[in-house]
Amino acid sequence: MKITIIAVGKIKEKFYADAIAEYGKRLSRYCRLEIVQVEDEKTPDKAAASIEEAVKRKEADAIIKHIKKDAYIVALDMRGQMFDSLGFAEKISGLATEGESHIQFIIGGSLGLHEEVRKKADLTVSFSKMTFPHQLMRVILLEQIYRAYRIINGEPYHK
Repeated sequence: MKITIIAVGKIKEKFYADAIAEYGKRLSRYCRLEIVQVEDEKTPDKAAASIEEAVKRKEADAIIKHIKKDAYIVALDMRGQMFDSLGFAEKISGLATEGESHIQFIIGGSLGLHEEVRKKADLTVSFSKMTFPHQLMRVILLEQIYRAYRIINGEPYHK
């Protein structure tokens, strides 16, 4: 299975980069991992709704360029479906059983995802009703993918 994470923004803090590298290393025994970063657009403080929409549109254009037609698309969005870790593992395992060989996860920028990106998703997933920085969300997502593969393979994991 190939897992691609398409994320808006760069990783700036070393501790996030280190955590991402560690989970990438751990995941290498289960899947092929690719992380694609697209440029985040600067949003002025107290920007009008039209400006925020334009920012999300630009980020969406950059994201959409990387979406593969043969991939199963999972958008991370607060309005999405929530899974526990076992359910998330079952979803990934089920996709593999159904013949999916590539899953692309999409993490938006500080304003979230443009509606066009959400429409392209086969599944929208929420990790919480809380908002997380996109850098931290990459770490959380990678940890849950790693945990899912541990569960799928019947290996120990922390409950």
